[in-house]
Amino acid sequence: MPTRRTVLDQLASFGAAATAATYFPLSLASSSEKAKSVAKPRDSKSIRIKSLVRRDDTVIRHGGNGDNWHMSWASDDRLYVSLCDGGGFSSNPPASYNSRMLAITGGPLDAQFHDISRYPMLGRPIQKENDARYYNFGTLALDEHLYQFMSTFNRPLQADETEKRDPKNPLRFTGVKLIYSPNNGRTWHNQDGSTPVAWEDWNHRSRDTMVFFEEDQEAFSLLTVLQMGRNYEYNRDGYVYLYSPNGNTEGTMNELVMFRVPKGRILHRQSYEYFAGYDSKSSAKWTKDITQRSAVHTFPRGWINTFVHPFAWQPSVIFNAPLGIYIMANWGMGTSPDGNWFEKPSYLGFWISKNCWGPWTQIHEETSWMPAGDPHARAYSPQIAPKWISQDGRSFWLVWTDFQVTDPEARKRANDDYAGIPPDSYSAADVARGVNQMREYMPYYAFNAQRVDLTVY
Repeated sequence: MPTRRTVLDQLASFGAAATAATYFPLSLASSSEKAKSVAKPRDSKSIRIKSLVRRDDTVIRHGGNGDNWHMSWASDDRLYVSLCDGGGFSSNPPASYNSRMLAITGGPLDAQFHDISRYPMLGRPIQKENDARYYNFGTLALDEHLYQFMSTFNRPLQADETEKRDPKNPLRFTGVKLIYSPNNGRTWHNQDGSTPVAWEDWNHRSRDTMVFFEEDQEAFSLLTVLQMGRNYEYNRDGYVYLYSPNGNTEGTMNELVMFRVPKGRILHRQSYEYFAGYDSKSSAKWTKDITQRSAVHTFPRGWINTFVHPFAWQPSVIFNAPLGIYIMANWGMGTSPDGNWFEKPSYLGFWISKNCWGPWTQIHEETSWMPAGDPHARAYSPQIAPKWISQDGRSFWLVWTDFQVTDPEARKRANDDYAGIPPDSYSAADVARGVNQMREYMPYYAFNAQRVDLTVY
């Protein structure tokens, strides 16, 4: 029977919650009205970015409970953000969501978080222990449509997954389900247009119900959508671009692959074109044959965990319109010698390119990423907020989650509180209590943000 410790670990799944912190007056707009006023795209040939600085004196702990926070800026001026594995921002959360969508109003200093109440329920107590999980990573707001690319595991998460390996069948992401809303979250549909959204169980997932499933090397199982301003306004060629690790192992997960699809064909896998290298004029080549894909960039080795499940090198990429340049943030997992996750601070890097397919030039590297100078930080999933970019493009805000346990005794008390209770029997009150206990011992498993300044010449 699973212990309470195991269940609470599973509720966290990837990450760490938040406490309030003092923030400082900044040049970047703190209101929605100011933040949405962005300069017209500039010719990247006249721009040179030398380096960047994470402003640790600007760290804001917005709170909440959850992780990953993939964002997209919609035509209604709201940031739509995907939350994984948490109770959100309610003091009395109705569930611990496997996936949930929120809307953010305001700027980085005065952000307000709003639940999308009609989002299809995916979480405890309705979701049971062995129900298939779907994680809403890749997120896009386009023409009043909201798209989410939901990653899913190869099998159920076992009760002792965090304590021992299963070498015969290691847990890993193996596919993606696509859901969408045609009206900014009021109704939700499966990829084929049917409604309500169906969360297929482990045995009924296939290429008929998933946009990607058990592909070559299990590539395209962790998707990120390129963000190009409000309602994708800076896009000029009519394509949406997406990125993914090229697999789940050392040597594949640290390779970045990508595909593109016409804006009006996102729901149609047959319209996807994969990056296949460069032609003789150094322009990108595209193919509809997924097996002919090429890596657009390769990240350093040594930053991929082998259990609980491989999770690293999923980027955040935005177009910085004032500077006319693409910026990518990415991270690698800090592991123990035997491959356990979050055993040391993560890797953090930033890259720039004049094209969204590269080539990419690195402008910043940290092999021990410690936001706010905290040596206990276990930060991950850096996200560049696409709306929170300064008018001159020289500053932006980075959002992340932190897996660190700040109070081991509080964690032990929470585990003991539920020891021996079958997780499938938890009530809504039990789940809410578990979320709030997690907030005590993992206070940075939440929406954390800080300003990043670029050195431009």
